[in-house]
Amino acid sequence: MQKKVLGRGLDSLIPSLGQNKNVGDTVVKIPLSKIKPNRFQPRTKFNEQKLKELADSIKKHGLAQPILVTESIVPGEYEIIAGERRYRASKLIGNKDIKAIVKQPTNDKQRFDLALIENLQRENLDPIEEAKAFKRLIEEFAHTHEKIAEVIGKERSVISNTLRLLSLPENVQILISEGKISSGHGRMLAGMEDIDKIKLAVEKILNERLSVRALEKMVSNFKNNKKKVKEKKQEVELTNLKEEIQRKFGTKANVVGNSKKGKIELYYYSLDDLERIVTELKL
Repeated sequence: MQKKVLGRGLDSLIPSLGQNKNVGDTVVKIPLSKIKPNRFQPRTKFNEQKLKELADSIKKHGLAQPILVTESIVPGEYEIIAGERRYRASKLIGNKDIKAIVKQPTNDKQRFDLALIENLQRENLDPIEEAKAFKRLIEEFAHTHEKIAEVIGKERSVISNTLRLLSLPENVQILISEGKISSGHGRMLAGMEDIDKIKLAVEKILNERLSVRALEKMVSNFKNNKKKVKEKKQEVELTNLKEEIQRKFGTKANVVGNSKKGKIELYYYSLDDLERIVTELKL
């Protein structure tokens, strides 16, 4: 299957931008003091070392690509839509201004969409930031899983699996965000309901460098054992029920089935025995 091209989504999520491709594409220089960070930036952490490396690159080679901004509600000021790392790196080396393209997204949803896609295209988001961004698109801006998948060029299942990471305990999310546990590990852990088992699995991943495949096998064994325990419990309950029925009706009985469906058999050995059982059943 041919991989979708990431980036076609700008026009898909924000049709108004696609209709005005030639409007506002002029590169201008804007004082850094007049630019504010994006209120809808899905990225929550900026690696200081990588930011310094980018700053050194800008100092040596100049800015490779202008940032994307929009006019702020404050006259003469601008808000970043995409390129906050370049903005921060430029400030770090003492630049006074920066090259920018001024766009006019019509609402907050478009600002967030643009910031998210720009980060996804550059792989700047960690898995938890990405999951939280998807969640915001769904809850605040009414995007569907299918729409997000179409826009960023991934399968719908990728969106759903990424969102599952947010069901994990906060401390596990932090480990994934810091890269100490992979998103693959996280998806496996999200399939476990027992918090104590999740804690044990995390310790094994960290201490024994447990691979995703090994964790998958561990989770599978846990689920199988849990199923066996449940089945054993049901078997004991049915046995107790059978014994209770036998005591009540004074005859052999059999109970076959599980917690969802089954059948009860009563045995009789004469006509009088049958009539007695029928009387007990109050038929």
